[in-house]
Amino acid sequence: MRYSTFLIQRVLLSVLVLLGLSILIFMIARVIPGDPARIALGPLASRSQIEALRAQMHLDEPLYVQYAYYLAGLLRGDFGESLYTHRAVAIDLRDLFPATLELVFYSGLLMVVIGVPLGIVAAVWRDRWVDHTVRLVSLAGVVTPAFVWAIVLMLVFAYALGVLPVAGRLSPGLVPPSAATGTVTLDALLAGNLRAYLDFLRHLILPSVSLSLAGVAQAARLTRASMVDVAGRPYIEAARAFGISESRIALKYMLKPSMIPTVTILGLDFAALLGNAFLVESVFAWPGIARYGVEVILRKDLNAIVAVVMIMGLFFVVINFCIDMLVGYLDPRIRLRQMEDAA
Repeated sequence: MRYSTFLIQRVLLSVLVLLGLSILIFMIARVIPGDPARIALGPLASRSQIEALRAQMHLDEPLYVQYAYYLAGLLRGDFGESLYTHRAVAIDLRDLFPATLELVFYSGLLMVVIGVPLGIVAAVWRDRWVDHTVRLVSLAGVVTPAFVWAIVLMLVFAYALGVLPVAGRLSPGLVPPSAATGTVTLDALLAGNLRAYLDFLRHLILPSVSLSLAGVAQAARLTRASMVDVAGRPYIEAARAFGISESRIALKYMLKPSMIPTVTILGLDFAALLGNAFLVESVFAWPGIARYGVEVILRKDLNAIVAVVMIMGLFFVVINFCIDMLVGYLDPRIRLRQMEDAA
């Protein structure tokens, strides 16, 4: 079987996963106690008003009919109207998703540029004080939830030292760049607004570090463990026998095969950042989709709940697909094995 055929199968499988997710979250949202129409209109609404809104939302129809209406709208890019913001859910997602995507991107970048080098250093200097320090710090990072780091970093750097801002994406009074992409970083660079760009980076430090610390620790631990395992392979001993320097052995012959489990877990951790951002965005008042998700869940906003979960599911599917492609590139044996299994 050709690799392109395998990729097509993966795409089709991803579509089935998203379809199953849409059914699951749709059913869960419908069985949660409480009438969405009454919640939306408030306790003073008359029964006729509630029934009219229920009919408008198709809540008086059987569940399979409600799902058919929702799926048809979903395929058109129409998630319905939010009972929380009273706007189209698609517009809410368009306005809020770039902020979360920006936070997740920089958090994932920190996971790679800090976690992997720490793992390399710990593996090269294994069983020494550097290795023990990295392992201890990594353990603390893995077992501590992101929102705890958020609160600790806020208390230290925002309140005690006062060197970093505590909330929002830009300082009050600072004119934001024109919204070309919705992301402050790109919009500020495109507009040549260096002041807004630097101010945004200051606001980004605390939430991105809080969100990424667990992933940094995980990347360091996995990279270190994989490189230590590879260090005992015969071809590494052969490389040393040929007089190749230890630094070249570590970076060229040990790192690439060691990155396969690291890339797999890092990809899953990167996708999980979108879900973990719920509490971090709430702590730092970050105007993103995760914080929006908390609000709509508390108000049983069915359309918005399903839309947020579907966006997160799509994010997971895309990241997993990219992981498969990257792992197949790092180790062709895995790519060939996947093709044989698919055949």
